[in-house]
Amino acid sequence: MTAPTFYRLRAPNPDGASSTAVSVRVDPDRPDLYPVYLAVGGGRRRMHLTPDEAWALWRCLSEAVASLGDPPDHIRTRVTPDRR
Repeated sequence: MTAPTFYRLRAPNPDGASSTAVSVRVDPDRPDLYPVYLAVGGGRRRMHLTPDEAWALWRCLSEAVASLGDPPDHIRTRVTPDRR
């Protein structure tokens, strides 16, 4: 059994007083075919995804945000996978 891997990043809010947690868990051993779990904002918005759905989301989201201009500095950091 492989332990889930987590990828996390915090996004600053426009108000400057707080930030929003973004977390993705990849669990290749999930038997229900939804090995990708996305949580935004401390889990207030959650979504289980199949690998194909995750790739489609990545493609659409990357094109959409690319249309907004250059990437902000806060994402120019390495996101290191963590087992917890």
